[in-house]
Order: sequence, then structure tokens, then C-alpha cells
Amino acid sequence: MSKNKIKVMVVDDSAVVRQTLQALLDREPDIEVVATASDPLFALDKMNKHWPDVIVLDIKMPRMDGITFLKKIMAEHPTPVVICSSLAEQGSPVAMQAVEAGAVEIITKPQVGLRQYFENTSAELVAAVRAASQSKIRQIRTRLPSTLEVAPKLSADAMLPAPGNHTVNHTTERIVAIGTSTGGTQALEVVLTALPRGCPGIVVVQHMPEKFTASFATRLDQLSRIDVREAADGDRVFPSLALIAPGGKHMLLKRTSQGYQVEIKDGPLVNRHRPSVDVLFRSVAKYAGKNAVGIIMTGMGDDGAHGLKEMHDAGATTYAQDEETCVVFGMPKEAIKLGAADVVLPLQDIPGVIA
Repeated sequence: MSKNKIKVMVVDDSAVVRQTLQALLDREPDIEVVATASDPLFALDKMNKHWPDVIVLDIKMPRMDGITFLKKIMAEHPTPVVICSSLAEQGSPVAMQAVEAGAVEIITKPQVGLRQYFENTSAELVAAVRAASQSKIRQIRTRLPSTLEVAPKLSADAMLPAPGNHTVNHTTERIVAIGTSTGGTQALEVVLTALPRGCPGIVVVQHMPEKFTASFATRLDQLSRIDVREAADGDRVFPSLALIAPGGKHMLLKRTSQGYQVEIKDGPLVNRHRPSVDVLFRSVAKYAGKNAVGIIMTGMGDDGAHGLKEMHDAGATTYAQDEETCVVFGMPKEAIKLGAADVVLPLQDIPGVIA
């Protein structure tokens, strides 16, 4: 057992899944599957001897379901958990329970064709495990998975040109743009549920898989005083409303004679993500300029860093979540390095700067 490798345990009642995931992960030079188990009770016995760095966990299993096991782990020995389940495919309530209980990554597992599916999406699985290994599990429990693929890393140029040097007229209508990834589901809950009605309109990119954002937005809407919903093409941006980009689509801000609205578009992966924070932030820089506030929060990678810098250069006020309260201090760190953030602040202070 190498001390330098990410030690992974796979817990799934399917022998095919356990064998397939172990083979795929063991191919990576920095990952080692140290144990597998067919259910949580067997897993606990093995974990007491060698505790893993990351757990890959199914939800539906005999003797103890994955959600109960996840809650037990988070209460007794917080450990990064990647949910790998067919129940996540439709953004089900059960999958949302996993996010609430502390899962930091969710991978959709099909009902059939498992071996071929995992071979085709091995990059997503490996990226999820690596992201989870870098996360910090604290009271802020939480990406749902970034859609990472082995492909050229495109910039926001693939969706719209840079904002240039034009000046946006100052108006009284304010826009808040938020970008986040790993750890962002819980962080967004902290922020949005603390906001009062009357706060500026908010546009959000949270890296999420397709079919998941609708249930996520519905849940936040139920918890919040403001309205929260999955964005649809042409939606107006109003005060007391947060629009969340749908999984698998880019979201851009536009300015029309009637005010601000969002455009939902297909397109290539940008920074290996769709939706991409950089795409949203660039459009906000172009059409809102100094009328906007940009906030980049917890997440792995650098999506949003350059877009926040473009917002900053266009006159927007910009913020980055601090390392202490981030689950993964990747995206904010890269933005700070670029000089994109006017202020670095803890998660609990973000609602105040919006309100």
C-alpha cells in the first residue's frame, strides 16, 4: 500500500461494479483501491482496519442503505464520499438526500451496460475521486460532478467574444453572478437561504449533471425566502429571484429593452464544463459591467477565474470565498492569483454582501 496514493474503498452490492471500478481506478498511478465491500456493514469492518481517503458508495444496498451509511460516516469519521448510483440519474430526492448528508461528488450509474459505460466515462470517475480526495469535510458538508472529459480545454471564446473596452451605462438594476463547483451545493444553500426578499437578481452556475439542477433548485426554493428555480431560455432576472443554470447547458446574461434576461444555449465544454462559470461571468462583464457583483466560491479547477477577472476589469465588484470555508480552494484560489477578486471573505459573509 503506497502512502502517496489516494486510498479508495468501493462499496456496492454488485460484484460487476466493484470489479470494474477497481480495475479502472487501479490503472491510475495516483489511486489505489485498498478494499471493496458488498454492503456498508462489511465496509465498516474493513474500514476499522484501514481507513480510506475516499469512499465510492452506492445508495441502494442490502442490510444498510447508502444514505444511512453516509450519515453514519459523516457523524463519526467524516470522509469524502463519491456517490455512484443509478438513483442519481434523474436527480431524484434520494440523490438530493445524499448531497444533504455530505456527499461531495455524484456519478450517475446506468442500470445496464455497466462495464462499457464506466470504460467510456472513466475520466469522470477518476476526476471525481481526485476532487473528493482534496475536499475538506467539516460542518459545511456538501458537485455534484463536473462533466470532465478528455478533450481540449476550451475557453469562453468558444461561446462568446471577450467583452472588450466598451463601457456599460450605470443603472439602478443590480445583478449578482455566482459560480461554484465541488462543495457548492451546501455553500449555495448557506447563501441563498440567508437572503431577504428584495435582494438583487441572481444568476448561478453550479457544476451539475443534466437532470439534477431542477430538483436542486426546487429544494432551495422551498428553503429560501427568495424564489429559486432552474433557468429557462428567455427568463427575466428579477429582484428576489435566483436562476440556476440547467445541467448540460451554458447560461449567458443578456440585456434587452425590457431589462436583463438569460439565454440558455448548447455548446462545447468550456474549461471542460457545461455549464461553465467563465461563460456566465464573461456575459455578465459584457452586458452588466459595473452594475454587477461577481462571486466565485468553492470548487476544483479554474473555471470562472478568468471570467471573474473580466467582470473586475469591466467595473464589477468581485468576491472570492476564502480557503478556510471552501471544501476545495481551487476556483477561488485561481481567481485570487489573477487579481480578479476585490475581496476575499468567508462563506458566512457572502449573504451580507449580496443583500
